[in-house]
Amino acid sequence: MSWLEPGPFLRGVAWRDGERPVRADPADLARLPWDIAERAALPIGVRVEFAAAPGTRAVELRYRAAVPAAGDPVRALRHGFALWRGPRCLAEVFAEPAEESVVRIGLPPGGGDFTVYLPEAQAPLVRALRPVGGALAPVPRRPRWLVHGDSITEGWWATRPARSWPATAGRTLGLDPVNLGYAGGARGELPLAEHLARLPGELITLAFGTNCWSAVPSSAPLLYETTRTFVTLVRRGHPDTPLLLLSPVLRPAAERTGNALGATLAELRTAMEEAVRDLMAAGDARLALLPGRELLGPEDLADGLHPDDGGHARIAAAVAAALREAGFVGRRGPVRPPREDVRPGV
Repeated sequence: MSWLEPGPFLRGVAWRDGERPVRADPADLARLPWDIAERAALPIGVRVEFAAAPGTRAVELRYRAAVPAAGDPVRALRHGFALWRGPRCLAEVFAEPAEESVVRIGLPPGGGDFTVYLPEAQAPLVRALRPVGGALAPVPRRPRWLVHGDSITEGWWATRPARSWPATAGRTLGLDPVNLGYAGGARGELPLAEHLARLPGELITLAFGTNCWSAVPSSAPLLYETTRTFVTLVRRGHPDTPLLLLSPVLRPAAERTGNALGATLAELRTAMEEAVRDLMAAGDARLALLPGRELLGPEDLADGLHPDDGGHARIAAAVAAALREAGFVGRRGPVRPPREDVRPGV
């Protein structure tokens, strides 16, 4: 069987820089802080989805990826590929790290729709794929869900890419999550709001704020205005798109401790939530708020900041429930209201 072009099979792609999927507009990197531009080069959330015909014994992926150092204690796990069908992980395959290689992933009999999660941290680039026996076809595209946030959204301390909360909630809701989480970033950078405004999507979630306590400290009044401005800029490109803001989850060391400007995370969280409520009161009928403080307990944090697998699952369940409760998603994805329901002031 000849090799197939990967484009029709890739999901979670925001932009492309040449053939490589990236997570910020490559034509507008100069306005971004260097750390966000660096994280945006990693294809977090990009995966391969396909329908396998009955009789297809395996799928082969030809790919390029970074090779870990010889002394890396988990080198053998770096090029790991996970096969999922619906909510279940069926298998994991760990390829011998090489700059360019082919990995074969066995499929169960009977065919069906499958997802392969890639070794994100190694900056993989899928060059081609092909079936072993049988045939492969792209699955129908699902509604695109743009998810902006920090390292928690990016999936830190989840044991596998498929365990991050955007990936988990995306499977639950039948969406195509586009992961725009940037470790160390998501501090309310307004160019990123303009990137989001230009990026097509049927649903948006914003989940930032914890790095406004530490990485680039903010005061509560500043974060209130930043949140309003960020949402306003996103709305320039998505005036009617359902948008959920998730305020910062628990961070025990920051809750009652002032940052360099004297603001605690509790105060920053309150400022963000007040900004969203004020925008809703001003007429944004397609905006909803999920307060983050009570979603996790200390036992859900792997390092006092980032959730473990259980914590990611709890965030995913809460986000899915909030999107449903707001009427933003139904059985067939995002719900689009009649035009008159989304005009300001209605």
